[in-house]
Amino acid sequence: MLTRIKSMQIHQMSVTYLPEQDRILMRVNTTEEEEMRMWLTRRLMVGLWPLLTKLLTEHLLKLEAGGATLSGANPELKKMLADFRKEEFLQHADFDTPYKEGQPNLPLGEEPLLVTDVDASPLTAGPLRLNFNERPPQGDAKPRTFQMEMQPKLMQGLMHLLDQALLQSQWREPFAQAAAPEPAAEDGAESPRPRYLN
Repeated sequence: MLTRIKSMQIHQMSVTYLPEQDRILMRVNTTEEEEMRMWLTRRLMVGLWPLLTKLLTEHLLKLEAGGATLSGANPELKKMLADFRKEEFLQHADFDTPYKEGQPNLPLGEEPLLVTDVDASPLTAGPLRLNFNERPPQGDAKPRTFQMEMQPKLMQGLMHLLDQALLQSQWREPFAQAAAPEPAAEDGAESPRPRYLN
């Protein structure tokens, strides 16, 4: 089942980290009172976050007036221009209006799509196309797919919401902290218990 929505039909987005699930719940509602729900796992975000950041940055640079001449520019200048455009988008974004709950139409069903992979590609007209795919391991279950096209301004809003959820989840903390050796116990002292982080 493939569900498509265009960026002009997107009304609101909500991205929330749910500790009891240890997942991020992403919800998108449309002007037609539809809601799409997706689970984003830590495993998915490890690869998706850098990809989306890179794609959005490259896309913003292409959209700049001098985009054609920026290909040879140094990385610091490219980053500065992209960061400026991202901040400009965020200043005009609406993060204060509460997300409208209880949309009557759920094209993907009541159970959120468990995203196993995401196909992301920039379109020549300006938007970025994202395909969220659920490929269940059971052969009899039907795969579900959700596709949306987002203008860079809306994409930056989504990145901001994802960034907030990643901060709450603490998924970005380096694994080295969990693997760091415990201090040696003094003679006669009891060894510290091993610690395991979820």
